[in-house]
This record gives sequence, C-alpha cells and structure tokens, in this order.
Amino acid sequence: MIRSCAASNCSKTNNLSRCSACKVVQYCGRGHQTADRPSHRSACSKVKKAQATLEQEERLLRREAGDEIFEEDRGHFWGLLETRDYMRARYALVQALLKVNTAQAVTSALDHLLDMLQLCRGDNMGVRDVVPGLYLRLGRDQEAYDFCKWWALTGQDHDYDYGDTNLPYLDIKDADVFEEVKLFTDNYTSLSHVVAIALVKIRLMIDLQSLQQAKEEAGPHVPREILDNIRQHTVGSVIASSSKILEREDQTPHIAELRKQVTKLFNAVQGANPHFWPALLEPGENLKARPTSYGRGDESEMQLVLQYTYNAWAETPNAIGIIESLWRHYESVAM
Repeated sequence: MIRSCAASNCSKTNNLSRCSACKVVQYCGRGHQTADRPSHRSACSKVKKAQATLEQEERLLRREAGDEIFEEDRGHFWGLLETRDYMRARYALVQALLKVNTAQAVTSALDHLLDMLQLCRGDNMGVRDVVPGLYLRLGRDQEAYDFCKWWALTGQDHDYDYGDTNLPYLDIKDADVFEEVKLFTDNYTSLSHVVAIALVKIRLMIDLQSLQQAKEEAGPHVPREILDNIRQHTVGSVIASSSKILEREDQTPHIAELRKQVTKLFNAVQGANPHFWPALLEPGENLKARPTSYGRGDESEMQLVLQYTYNAWAETPNAIGIIESLWRHYESVAM
C-alpha cells in the first residue's frame, strides 16, 4: 500500500499534493503526477464518477425526504426505501476507492463504511465484513479486534434492537487482544471476522518473536534507546503502545500461547469454509471473481472474504508463510 508519492520509484512523503480529481492519490510535484497519469487515469476516473453519482443520489434523497433524514432516521436507513439508491451509490464509491492502492483511499473507504453502519445499524448490505480488513491494512489492529468482538457478542444477540439508537453500538474499546479465542471459534460468526482475528493474532505472534530476538541480540539489559527503536520500527501498534509488553523479559510463553490460538482459529476457518486457506495460499482468479450470492462454506463465500482480506495478509510479512506451515501440517495429519 502506497503511503508516499504515487509515482514509480519515488518515496517522498513530505509536501505532497493530492490529485484534484480523486483526492486519494498524492504526488510530490506536477512532473511525477504527469508521469503517473497513464497508470492512474482509469482508477481516478472511476472514483470521480462514483463520487459524482453519490452526490447526485444525496441531492435526490434530500429533495425527496428532507435534510433531516440524515439525523432523524439515522440508525435504520435501509428500512426506508428511498434511501437505498443512496446507500448503493455509497458502497459503489467504496469499491472504486479500493481499486486505488493508497493509504488515503483505504482510509476514505473505511470512513464511508463506518458511517454507513451508523446510518443502518442492522447492516442489511453486509458491509461489516469489509471493515476489519481495512482496519488491518491501516495498522489499526486494536480497532479491528474491538469491531469483530462487538459483532461476535452484541451483534449475535437476538434480543438486540438495531432500531433503538439509544442502545450502545460498536462501543467495545481496548478489548484484550491476547484473550482466548473461544468467542470466535465456538460460535458461528462472520467468516471474514474470524479470518481477521487470525491475522491479528499472527501479527501479535510475529511482533513478539521480533521483540524476543531483538532483546536476545541486545543482551539482558536493553538500553532505553533500543526499546524506543523497537517500538517505532519492529512491532505493530498494539505492542508498541504497551510498555509492559515491551519491557517483559521473556516473550516465549506468550508466543506459545498465541501459536495455540492461531491454530484454533486456523481450524475454525477450515471447518467453516474448507476453500479459504488453499485460496489464500494460491488466490489465482478468485480475487477477480464477482459472486452475486453465496452460502456458508461455499466457494462464493470464500471469494468474497478473500477479496475483503487478502491485501491485509499480503502486506503482513510472513503471515501467509505461517498459514502455509499450518496447511502443510493439516494435510499431513489428514492423510
């Protein structure tokens, strides 16, 4: 994912200007923007067109239902037929944004999805399955975990009234990302969410392994400047924000526990959809498929979830390698 000037072989991150059309791609100067135009033109045009369509649908909705619909009917939008073209247009914009591989595009897409959930708490469009992968791409692992946990708990409560906007909604914050995974393995929940939780746990395990290695190389008494360097460059946001974890003498038992949790999640995903892990290892045409419907455990479900989450996996060094090792072990036991 590009976080710098979008031109090839340019890594500048300061004094960047956004493309005035799509507003989600940045350049260090007009020269690089002109040079990148042939590769950016198609995606830029689609984002601009989708944004114009959304603005048109919003104007029509406000004209038909009044400006107050965005406040008075917030929370149960899909229950109003006149809102559906607007909601579909907004999701189409999300899809166009996700064709642009920049941090700005992913952030914008995530912001749209989160606001769509606030407009329609019951999530009739199923956008909640897309959200965790975007959180993870942006390094916001804690928020991804909190989001999935809310849907696994309150979201599965049949007595929860999505139409009552006075009830707490997506209100889990700073949950324990190291906790047991029974909530996600023993009860049915979104396949996309279980896959995302597996990646959260794998990232934690990789980070602790890196931290353990760095401390072993530095010796028993790690200078503060080395810890600060680890915090900035070696580990992700969850561990970087915890001095208690960073300063722990031995990470080995915690790595072992995470490995057990990852194995449980691997098995849960395999049980829920046996097509997913093989496709993650060799995605092929699955990333281009356009299923119009799906059932639990079928190939169409796999294709959708793979498309929602694949970039987050691919952007995490060694994450797919860990799944490959688990898959080889699974196959050897199955034989």
